[in-house]
Amino acid sequence: MPKKSSKSPAGKGPRTPARKPARVAAKRPTTASKATSQPAPDLSQERIVRALETIAAHLSAQGKPVVERESFKRADAYVWHPDGRLSAVPRVSRVELFLLKGVDRMRDILMENTERFAGGLPANNALLWGARGMGKSSLVKAAHASINAERKPAEKLKLIEIHREDIESLPALMEQLRASSFRFIVFCDDLSFDGNDASYKSLKAVLEGGIEGRPENVILYATSNRRHLLAREMIENERSTAINPGEAVEEKVSLSDRFGLWLGFHRCSQDEYLAMVRGYCSHFGIEVDDEALEREALEWSTTRGSRSGRVAWQFVQELAGRLGVKLTAM
Repeated sequence: MPKKSSKSPAGKGPRTPARKPARVAAKRPTTASKATSQPAPDLSQERIVRALETIAAHLSAQGKPVVERESFKRADAYVWHPDGRLSAVPRVSRVELFLLKGVDRMRDILMENTERFAGGLPANNALLWGARGMGKSSLVKAAHASINAERKPAEKLKLIEIHREDIESLPALMEQLRASSFRFIVFCDDLSFDGNDASYKSLKAVLEGGIEGRPENVILYATSNRRHLLAREMIENERSTAINPGEAVEEKVSLSDRFGLWLGFHRCSQDEYLAMVRGYCSHFGIEVDDEALEREALEWSTTRGSRSGRVAWQFVQELAGRLGVKLTAM
């Protein structure tokens, strides 16, 4: 009886097939998981390859100039952006050259310098400094337009404005302009430096001193209320705190020395101020009794606390608006 009982469980047929399906069922999931896990390395490799191709394309695009030479034919003026873009300016905000009064000497010098540059002759970078509102930036824009008025499209100067806060990107701009067949005036309005601002070093290298130097087809015009581009208290602070005061001040003041032309603008006289007002009124067809015009213009300058070309223009805008006259040239 014991022998029968031990043989009967092992010998029974139903238990044997019951165990086999269990073993097969246990093995099937592992086989399926292996089959699904095999493509995973291939997919990850494809993602890596695509990512590397994207990075390579991005780096390659960064190495090429964003603006091609042909695009400079679209306009005569542009605004530079530090990401490498040049935005075309279809219509420059400016005044006619003959409307700028009281700056005759500076006008003649800047025009002569710009004409030489436009003709391919040596010319100097220019710093226009002095009293606010006396037409420094207006003179640069007016000189550019005046010279282009008589030049063929392929010979026209291009005016590119760079903002003060983007001055560190100036070397990148120079790199784009160097290969062009056009000639460029790079213009920075209200240029000055404060505190520990070290961005002026980029400008120094471009003006003079860098191994590449300023491109032959580029000239720089800047305006500032400060002759040395630095606040007086900043210079005095350098003298009082530096170990060698002379060297500390010399490093920063030397920036303005790299402009070949210094054109000083000073406050205008009463007669020059009134001449500006009369010139604007005549140009835009504003008809007012001269005695009343003079009285109101002087009263306007008194309330503003200064006499300048900007104050004269603001008065003319007020007068034209009051009389219902649109400021369009006759």
